Amino acid sequence: MIIGLIGKPSAGKSSFFKAATMIDVKTSSVPFTTINPNKGVAYVTIDCICKEFNTTCKPKHGVCKNGKRYIPVNLVDVGGLIPGSHLGKGIGNKFLDDIRQASVMIQIIDASGMTDEEGKPTENFDPTKEIEFLREEIDLWFESVVKRNIEKLKLPSSESDLIVLLQEKLSGLGVTRNEVSQTLQKYTIEDMENFSKELRRISKPFIIAANKIDLKPSQENYEKLKKDYSNMIPTSAESEIALKKADEKYLIKYNGNSFEIVGELDSARKVGLEYIKSQVLDKFNSTGVQECLNKSVFDILNYIAVYPVADANKLTDKDGNKLPDVILVPNGTTMKEFAFKVHTELGNKFITGVDARTKLRLGADHQLKHKDVVSIVFGK
Repeated sequence: MIIGLIGKPSAGKSSFFKAATMIDVKTSSVPFTTINPNKGVAYVTIDCICKEFNTTCKPKHGVCKNGKRYIPVNLVDVGGLIPGSHLGKGIGNKFLDDIRQASVMIQIIDASGMTDEEGKPTENFDPTKEIEFLREEIDLWFESVVKRNIEKLKLPSSESDLIVLLQEKLSGLGVTRNEVSQTLQKYTIEDMENFSKELRRISKPFIIAANKIDLKPSQENYEKLKKDYSNMIPTSAESEIALKKADEKYLIKYNGNSFEIVGELDSARKVGLEYIKSQVLDKFNSTGVQECLNKSVFDILNYIAVYPVADANKLTDKDGNKLPDVILVPNGTTMKEFAFKVHTELGNKFITGVDARTKLRLGADHQLKHKDVVSIVFGK
């Protein structure tokens, strides 16, 4: 799974990327700081089932910390987009092509209104304009890719054949047959503009990170914006970076919603942390970075987390590691589909699944639930 970070220059995308991955990327108020896409691993979180089973898990990927399981996802920060990017302005289509395979996009906006559409310093800029111009740029780019790939095709008369053909031709955009089918229920391929816009909306949904929420103008703008944009989360990427760095140096214990001072702080850092507490954590309960990632995967994409194990009684893999893996799959995934996700051979030789809680057998068409723990029985 790929989560794309998009936005205008100087909105704080690289800071968000750094806050989510703690990879030391270049951050700056200068437009077009990101020339090549930053790619890294971030983590979505769930309450781990280790406490329920009274055991200690040993993750192969990610970590389990204080009962929270951190599940890796791919994150791509594609750099600043400006009006006309789909035509090649700024660094244009180079950035847009970097998000072809993204499943969901987080639009980072400068909620303070202190930078214009191109990321240049200003005052009282309306963030609504920022949200809308970028969405239009993405839609126009998406339409140009769709049009380029299908305008010269000889389209079949059968709808099922049409769905297959369109999905194959648009596979570079990461669209599924189901997404193509849903779009065709509303618009025909002749209505290229609306067809493309709807397919983008379904296949690459947005959420909005109202960044720089620690600033007073951002807080005022956020109160206005949230009435019109339900998928908006108040965010302070710089605060998250500061908190994580202080935690790494054992100066504080940070749990995502609050922190406890455990080390000696110099006066500057103490003032900074007090500011973050009063302007971000006390007002919004978090910096918003983790919430953006979790909402993208679990709410917008409607994914669930499932634990595969080799031994349903001991909750171990073949090497004896307890609860070593968690796999993110779409809600509605069947037992056999999950077997293929774990390993192609398990899918091909699938016999049945076993629920680790109930020890009941699970048929091929059984739909899995969030935080299920299952083993896969397969033929030799």
